[in-house]
Amino acid sequence: MDARTNSLLGEIASQAADERTGFLLDATRQLEGFLHAHQGRITEIGGLVLIDEEPDYLSISADGSFQSRTRYRDETSGDWVSETETLESVAELVELYNPAEIYAAFAQAAREAAGLPAEPTGEAGLVEAAGVSPVESGFLYAGAADAWAAGRERVAAPATKEEAARQLYDLALTFQERSQESEALLIDHFEAAASELASLVGEMIIADDDDERLTLRANGRFHGEVVPEDEPDTWRKLDDAEELVQFYDPTDIFGDLAEAIAEAHPEVAPELDEDGDEPA
Repeated sequence: MDARTNSLLGEIASQAADERTGFLLDATRQLEGFLHAHQGRITEIGGLVLIDEEPDYLSISADGSFQSRTRYRDETSGDWVSETETLESVAELVELYNPAEIYAAFAQAAREAAGLPAEPTGEAGLVEAAGVSPVESGFLYAGAADAWAAGRERVAAPATKEEAARQLYDLALTFQERSQESEALLIDHFEAAASELASLVGEMIIADDDDERLTLRANGRFHGEVVPEDEPDTWRKLDDAEELVQFYDPTDIFGDLAEAIAEAHPEVAPELDEDGDEPA
């Protein structure tokens, strides 16, 4: 492999690691804004269990702290061990969970606390929660997003626990949508920046497993194929950023790309830890 190719691969690995770090910082700031804006509602509700699917567990207490349960195999005994811990910062939370999944969990938990019907669509849930018409509901999403962006509170303070849950449900769906849009935009930006480098380096295989395949093509665009859990006999192609973020966290994509390059060509990339980060 010539020096020119080595240099290009090093640039791709470095940029992927930088994009991952930048995304985590942005996601942390956004989630901190969401939690700060709605701490009063969370306190009023008394906290929420966000995820409770063995072995995964995540909850937020009335004081705003998160509790997470993880499960891992002990290398010495070979036994599975469950460990519950309190996450001391939002940064730790977004390292462990896709931000869009966090907002979806808030929406689901708030929906159940508010007594909304099972599995509503975003529009239907908002219509019932806010008591507005389907036409008006579109403006409710935009209004909530604008209120957050401007740092203002436009929604009336809840008088009851149920009202607090309904308002939290509304905002969780809004932030979930915003998070997915931000993730897709980040991938689009990376693809545009990496197109020239990738055209010279060629296609890079990032993952090739029984239920997923992910590559960075020579045109700089990511291409994925996954087997969805609800369609175990079907391969679904992922050809654009909007489709990718439905199955992948951008931090994983960038980290795995940087790690794949570093493993295949250790001479061109800085030593990376197991998460794809450069050592401090």
